[in-house]
Amino acid sequence: MKASDIKRGNVVEYNNTVYQVRDIERSAPQGRGGNVTFRFTLYSVPGGQKYDLSLRAEDELKEVELSRRMATFSYKDGEAFVFLDAEDYTPYQLDADVVGDAAGYITDGLEGCYVQIIDDQPVGLQLPQNVTLEVVDTPPELKGGTATKRPKPARLNTGIEIMVPEYIANGERILVNTVTGEYAGRA
Repeated sequence: MKASDIKRGNVVEYNNTVYQVRDIERSAPQGRGGNVTFRFTLYSVPGGQKYDLSLRAEDELKEVELSRRMATFSYKDGEAFVFLDAEDYTPYQLDADVVGDAAGYITDGLEGCYVQIIDDQPVGLQLPQNVTLEVVDTPPELKGGTATKRPKPARLNTGIEIMVPEYIANGERILVNTVTGEYAGRA
């Protein structure tokens, strides 16, 4: 597939190594006649070694066949996360480095996850768009403040910290967007 068609989460092969695309930076040169270039942040699958790759829009990369299985988070085994297949209850164990920053969105019994599998090996995790988390610690709302929307920091039950609107209080359950890491509404 062409570099311009690649999206985050795609799995591609480059130099006989399989990589998952974690981030894409598009740069269009100023002026005439310049080629659009894409900078990909890739992580090897399995292993998680980071690799930066720059390609022009027309350059080709080979897409790797990846199966996705709907799974539910079951428990944490040491540093590894164990997910159970939603259909046949096959356990998939993913190391903490494979889960990466997504660990801050994983709660007991989290459904709607997809475990990504290549050659019967779990290699990646795709979270639902939004997850419900509980606010554990946030400063109280300032009374008599202005009518503007001022965000404030809030620590959530998984340990991550995000900015939330001023009216959110401790103990409230909120939706958090797992792509952007931002507040997405009350649950």
